[in-house]
Amino acid sequence: MLEQEHYISATEHWVKRVIMKYNLCPFARQEVERASIRYAVVEEHQPKAVLQALLNECSMLDEQNEIATTLVILPRGFEGFYAYLDLVDLADEALFNQGYEGKYQLASFHPDYCFDGEPQDDAANYTNRSPYPTLHIIREDSMEKALASYAHPESIPERNIIFARRKGSEFFVKLLAECHEPHTK
Repeated sequence: MLEQEHYISATEHWVKRVIMKYNLCPFARQEVERASIRYAVVEEHQPKAVLQALLNECSMLDEQNEIATTLVILPRGFEGFYAYLDLVDLADEALFNQGYEGKYQLASFHPDYCFDGEPQDDAANYTNRSPYPTLHIIREDSMEKALASYAHPESIPERNIIFARRKGSEFFVKLLAECHEPHTK
């Protein structure tokens, strides 16, 4: 249980002190302040078991509207980025097969995230780097509302890339390392 608390604490710290603080996701602040983000640790490392846990989280979101979004933290079994990407593809397929297309979408984060065609050391990769491999389940209706209220949402990724490159990789390496340190919420 202490390990699970650490995974959640590190991820929550990342959301607050990286994603929200530097406005990488302009919609995160509202959910953090409302305490409507669920952090779920899935210790399974077999894809089939992880997919079932992911679908269980979707079912839970179906029943609990007060939870805006869930971060599914995968501390074991998906440390390799390419194995993780395979899991993301399977997860998208599972959501589609279970009729969740149009209801939920996934965003993906990983400690070694690397955008296709970009060098591994490009600081822009840190916009999607997290303390642990993480699948973010997003309610599509909430995302549509958030995007409709944000001027030029298509500019968010480019703005984040510019910010990340200006700050540099070492800045983000330090921030991610701090997520793993003991801290108070």
